[in-house]
Amino acid sequence: MPATSQQQVGSRGRCAALLLPLLLLSVAPRPGNATINIPSKYKIRDLKSPPVITAQPESVTTFSADDITLTCEATGNPPPTFRWVKDGVEFDPSKDPELSVSRDSGTFSLTAKDGPIHQYQGRYNCYASNVLGTAVSNEARIVTENTPTLQKEKKVSKKVEEGESVVLPCNPPNSTVAPVIHWMDKKLRHIQQNERVIQGRDGNLYFSHVTEADSRDDYTCNTQFPSARIIVLKEPIKLTVVPSNSVVRNRRPQMMRPTGPSSSYLVLSGQNLDLECIAQGLPSPKIQWIRKDGVLSESRTSKDSYDRVLRFKNISVSDSGEYQCTATNLQGIITHTYSVTVEGTVYGVMYSVAEGQMIELACETFGSPRPNVTCPLGEMGKITHNSQHIYIYIYIGVLEILHPFKKAKMNILCVNREGETWGALVANPRMSQLLDGSLQISNASLNDSGQYTCTVSNSRITITAELDVLNKTVIVKPPLALRIQRGKPATLTCEYQVDSRQDAPQVQWRKNLQKLTESSDSDKYMIDESTLIIPDVKEEDEGTYTCEVITTLDIAEASGSITVVDRPDPPTQIQMTEPKDRSVTLSWTPGDDHNSPVLEYLIEFEETEYERKEWEELSRVSGNSQRTTLSLKPFLSYRFRVIAINDIGKSDPSMYTDVISTPAAPPDSNPEGVRSDSIDPGTLLITWKEMDRRSFNGPGFEYKVMWRKVLGSGPSWHIKSIKSPPLIITDVGNFSAFEIKVQAVNEMGEGPEPKSTIGYSGEDYPLEAPLNVGVDLISSTAIKVVWAPIKRETVRGRLQGYKISLMYYGPESRREHVREGKPSNISFVMTDSNEEMKVLGDLLPYSHYALSVSVINNKGEGPQSDPLTFHTPEGVPGPPSSLLLDSPSETEMILHWTPPSQPNGILKGYILRYQQDNPMQVEKNIDHGVSHVSLKLDPHSRYRFYLRGYTSLGEGLPIIREGATTLDGVPPSNISLSTGETSVNLTWVSKERQRNVGFFIHYLKKDGTCTWKHSERVNSSQSFYTLRGLQSGSEYRLKIDFKNKTLWEDEIQTAGAKFMEVRKGFVTESWFIGLISALVLLLLVLLILCFIKRSKGGKYSVKEKEEGQIDSEARPMNNEGFGEYSDNEEKRTASQPSLCEDSKLCNDDALDDYANSNSVQTEVIMDESLASQSSGVRDVPDPGTQESSPLNPATAISHHGLPNSAALLD
Repeated sequence: MPATSQQQVGSRGRCAALLLPLLLLSVAPRPGNATINIPSKYKIRDLKSPPVITAQPESVTTFSADDITLTCEATGNPPPTFRWVKDGVEFDPSKDPELSVSRDSGTFSLTAKDGPIHQYQGRYNCYASNVLGTAVSNEARIVTENTPTLQKEKKVSKKVEEGESVVLPCNPPNSTVAPVIHWMDKKLRHIQQNERVIQGRDGNLYFSHVTEADSRDDYTCNTQFPSARIIVLKEPIKLTVVPSNSVVRNRRPQMMRPTGPSSSYLVLSGQNLDLECIAQGLPSPKIQWIRKDGVLSESRTSKDSYDRVLRFKNISVSDSGEYQCTATNLQGIITHTYSVTVEGTVYGVMYSVAEGQMIELACETFGSPRPNVTCPLGEMGKITHNSQHIYIYIYIGVLEILHPFKKAKMNILCVNREGETWGALVANPRMSQLLDGSLQISNASLNDSGQYTCTVSNSRITITAELDVLNKTVIVKPPLALRIQRGKPATLTCEYQVDSRQDAPQVQWRKNLQKLTESSDSDKYMIDESTLIIPDVKEEDEGTYTCEVITTLDIAEASGSITVVDRPDPPTQIQMTEPKDRSVTLSWTPGDDHNSPVLEYLIEFEETEYERKEWEELSRVSGNSQRTTLSLKPFLSYRFRVIAINDIGKSDPSMYTDVISTPAAPPDSNPEGVRSDSIDPGTLLITWKEMDRRSFNGPGFEYKVMWRKVLGSGPSWHIKSIKSPPLIITDVGNFSAFEIKVQAVNEMGEGPEPKSTIGYSGEDYPLEAPLNVGVDLISSTAIKVVWAPIKRETVRGRLQGYKISLMYYGPESRREHVREGKPSNISFVMTDSNEEMKVLGDLLPYSHYALSVSVINNKGEGPQSDPLTFHTPEGVPGPPSSLLLDSPSETEMILHWTPPSQPNGILKGYILRYQQDNPMQVEKNIDHGVSHVSLKLDPHSRYRFYLRGYTSLGEGLPIIREGATTLDGVPPSNISLSTGETSVNLTWVSKERQRNVGFFIHYLKKDGTCTWKHSERVNSSQSFYTLRGLQSGSEYRLKIDFKNKTLWEDEIQTAGAKFMEVRKGFVTESWFIGLISALVLLLLVLLILCFIKRSKGGKYSVKEKEEGQIDSEARPMNNEGFGEYSDNEEKRTASQPSLCEDSKLCNDDALDDYANSNSVQTEVIMDESLASQSSGVRDVPDPGTQESSPLNPATAISHHGLPNSAALLD
């Protein structure tokens, strides 16, 4: 037997829906000369058979108090052995003491207990094995849950208007087990359900519309968990239905559950399926179900919940299709479409046959459309189902020969739907080695990729194969079914996932199976990889658009659609039929709805004889109506038009009809809101809400006003007709009761008999004030005010109550305010009309007050009673206004306070109580004139101080302070440092209760002089200080000294490059600077003396003074004498056009002689010195900005011309 090994083996995964191939294998003997020896003791009961699962385990959801049983039974010869796999790992139930295992099968069970059972949750498979192979059971799941409990939730209260829809939420506890929902009242009676009130599959209670009878406060959702044997009661919900202020209007249906136009379901055959439609509307909509792609089977479906639920039991593949529910009432229609897809299963059948016998292998399939099936013996069978391939292989094996070349028992197996065989399995449940050595892998995954080696025992034959599993190309976001308005852009997207090891795919778009490219119509389509854009949608763009993602290995495709929609066209052929006095029938022909059904029609009217001609809404009807009867009012001229409305918007108005006029008639109603708004005394003002002119019903419309006094049966009615309100009647007395009513009248007659109402004439101010006003003192802060009842005839109106005016004049010590009649504060208290006593509180003790009482009616306030003065007795004082603590030393505390702002009497003194951390309390009495006191306290304790004043009535409220004495301060020692290039930041935390103290921070540069420097004075309460003036890249020592003791010391190094200090020589010494200064001063004195001496003996040309300063400055000097000039030089200089032509100043030899002349040098120095000392005489150019060349005239004149000195000396 060959052996197969794998270099890389993946973990077991779930089997896919597509079945992997099992190779055809035949071990039947061929006819020939071969002989087979049959055992002499052979018996039929020894016939061997592979295991077959006869009882499958079933999934179960259990709670802590439930029993658990997983059944696994199988047949086979020899009898099979059983094992379990939980979540892909071997699981031996016999090793768990809590589990009991059956002897003859793999069944195990757990008896209910109080302990946790969550460890048993998981996915289980049962394996039954014997020498012929292994059978695998279906996967069963155990889901364990805690017993559902009611979570704390808020009470829900809903308030809606009559005719609206509402949903009462249930929100059952979270559980994988679906509970049974019961809506009941507080007496545990079920809420009556009908077409208007229905319970949804989600447990909520739906009202298509509410009535006033639905108002109640005990809507209770009861959730029952049968398997847990409990019922969870939810909080009752209160529903209040408010009556509508207007006529409740009918409403067209709208879907409440589900939402949207369509939804889809994917189910497996054999399961149950419920489709639900719950709609709102007024009146309650009727629900109808149809199958859009066929006939709805009455035998395979049933309806429940007043046709709101369509139920499938044991659904089959033939039930796949589209099902539509329609909700209809008088106002309109709405639909919802369910797309149901049912997937089938593939299963195997076992046959027993004899050699030479004809056998028919049944292969039943279902599908929509029906698949083509081929299954040739010995070859691969292929089932095509909805463009997906399911491969079926048939395994034929002769298990045992009864007689040579005669009858044989054959076992024919197909692979099951999860891609595993019931044949022999290797250790990995997904891999099986066939008899010919082939290796079969079920449900291949990425982890199965790798090299596989097959070796034949007793041989050197080795075959190596490499398997590479790639991800299937998947479209994760397919194109949608778009409804686009004409002229707007449409965008279809096709997002996909491709295995990264494949090349980039090609995306191909098709419209109605025809390829689309940008080049075919560059203005029509824009294709950007997986996105198709149509910038301007037109009618011809409707169709099905398919996106194909093409790789070298597979193709994925998905389809969407574009439906062009628009506003409907206006209705046509508007006709009026069946005209009557107060109605007319209007009919029309619908226009094109442009793929968006008309939801409703709006009928508008216009009054042709009214000055303001405008179209107004008259009625709305459902979209499937083409006629309606309109109610009209008398004495009006109408014309009508119709507008269609769909989801996109309103159509243009239709053509309007001819004018129809209704005849006049008496008024149908009377005005509303008839009342008396009388304000002025002795007058009766009757008013009402004016009627709409459309309710006049005829010409000559007036209001007939009637009134009479209420005197038993009363006198006859007074009548007056007017065009509009109000009507004012005078001289009727103050606050007299009248019956009043108003009737509508026109030339055709009177309206219905009106109902009368009671009104009163105008009120006047009260005449008198209450008598016998008195005050009873209750306490120092409360009084009781009493007075005699007022005479009703003096009120002259409706008595609203009494007004008490309370005037505060100040404390008892300020009686002058009472005499002067100047209250410092006035407050007012209102009472009811039936009160004749009032208690007033919150008064100030030991104070002067006065009060008066007056009568109030709707007109206003009457006269006040005479002021009644009183004063409140003495009370206890309020707390002192302030209390400050001051600690001059560690053992002393001084308390400063100010008197109470409200002494409430004569202050006798103060009581001071204070206590340490322990309960012991010290009390001290203090005279009322004292405002501070000094106490000796323990410096190690905190104290609480209570200071209160007292009068003869007792102690007042205290003022409370906490504190402790202040300790002597010391500089900080817990300092944090943060260095910069030229500074260091010092931070510390100030100690509590320590007095502020000043100190210095001393610092020393380690590689400099041995001189300590210190900072400015620093306070310990600062908590932060920056020491500046340091050098970068240098090391410093820092310390703080206090009382000849170093409290803190540290070393730092500043950041940055090290500062290179220049060594000081003798040049910077003070003695050298002084010596140089003295020499310069002496030289200056000598120069001044020399200058004065020479200036007295100088000779100057008269001509030079006359020609000007510029010509004088340009003349050269004579070396023979200072200040002497020749006439020849003067003439030559005056006739030269340039200073540098033939001049001695432009001659190098002359410059040398000039530079070697001591007299000249001396004069230049003196000239410059005097020029610098004389302000405003002459601007001397900056030497640094002038050239030193003698060719520069400005330079020569400024630095070498002697006339400069001469000019200054003049």
